[in-house]
Amino acid sequence: MAAITEDVEAIVEDTELPNRLKEEVYDTLEDKGDLTIEQVDDIVRAVESQYLDTRVDPLDPVGTVSAQSIGEPGTQMTMNTFHYAGVADLDVTQGLPRLIELVDARKEPDTPTMEVHLEEEYATDRERAHEVVWNIESTKILQLGDVSTNVADMLVQIDLNEDTLEERWPTADSLESVVADISESISSSLGVEVRTPAPTVVEFGPEEPSYRDLLQLVEELRDIVFKGIEEVTRVVIRKEETENGEEFVLYTEGSALGDVLDLEGVDASRTSCNNIHEVYRQLGVEAARESFINETMDTLADQGLDDVNIRHLMLVGDIMTNRGTIESIGRHGISGNKESVLARAAFEVTVNHLLDAAIHGEVDDLNGVTENVIVGKPIKLGTGDVDLRMTARDGAEEAD
Repeated sequence: MAAITEDVEAIVEDTELPNRLKEEVYDTLEDKGDLTIEQVDDIVRAVESQYLDTRVDPLDPVGTVSAQSIGEPGTQMTMNTFHYAGVADLDVTQGLPRLIELVDARKEPDTPTMEVHLEEEYATDRERAHEVVWNIESTKILQLGDVSTNVADMLVQIDLNEDTLEERWPTADSLESVVADISESISSSLGVEVRTPAPTVVEFGPEEPSYRDLLQLVEELRDIVFKGIEEVTRVVIRKEETENGEEFVLYTEGSALGDVLDLEGVDASRTSCNNIHEVYRQLGVEAARESFINETMDTLADQGLDDVNIRHLMLVGDIMTNRGTIESIGRHGISGNKESVLARAAFEVTVNHLLDAAIHGEVDDLNGVTENVIVGKPIKLGTGDVDLRMTARDGAEEAD
């Protein structure tokens, strides 16, 4: 592996390449071994030439190109995507419905889910991984045992399953302590006195004998979360090949990113969530933008459309988040909040926009594409935004 000399650095740093590409060039030159300065210069100039060719020319209609590049494959998706596909044994919305969710910036996706990565000691040990699973998956009474009602004595009786308790509380000191915790949760949630006539039997009843109150207690009992996160109804554990080798990865039905990131054993740097609003609340707008781009790219890739250039998706992500919050693309978001009256009116609810603008005395400066097309003026893109001036050779006055 060749060392990077000052001469090589001088050649690379004298280019217009961004820092990310410069780092890749350095890595490539090191891997190539011994190269002459002339060969290094040829490689660097070739990379710079390709980089400059891929840059957008001034006044190019990047928005229109991005809309075409995403919209055209989006129409091809419709043939095979109006269904739910199983990912890790969970139902996850994919294809066009998922793409619509993303650009509409829905507050809650149809199938919220998280991909939870674990820290090293938990990621390679199935038992340690299951400790995290039970701290995430919500545990309710029907998962712990059988519930019955004794109408004669006006009691709700719970026969807890000993194996289930040991499985879901692997680090508990004793079975008695687990049953005591369950009893305390029932007592505090329902406001009743709880008795344990046997080691794994719990019973309680209403203060006054009432069949209606007895059934009401049973219904409320079913909603109590004894362990885990209420929003996460199910967790699937899979062994996968990751950048760190073979690891256990958790997939959830339901999402609560903030709660999961606080759990011991969870690798917060790699854990992700498909709800961009949740990412925004927990990690900020830049993380939400990155999440939008990744989710959109993954959605296209799942349909075999991964040749859509990521820069089109980055532009959409920039537009949706550049005001510091997440805005949808539609009349309730970006299109409905444009400065131009005619651009807003051309999208939806035309009469309302024009009427409001007239009432408030708004003025349209005709700076965008849509409004100039409407009034028949050249759009301010490409040659339409260039003013040419000519000067006579003999020193005569300038002419437009």
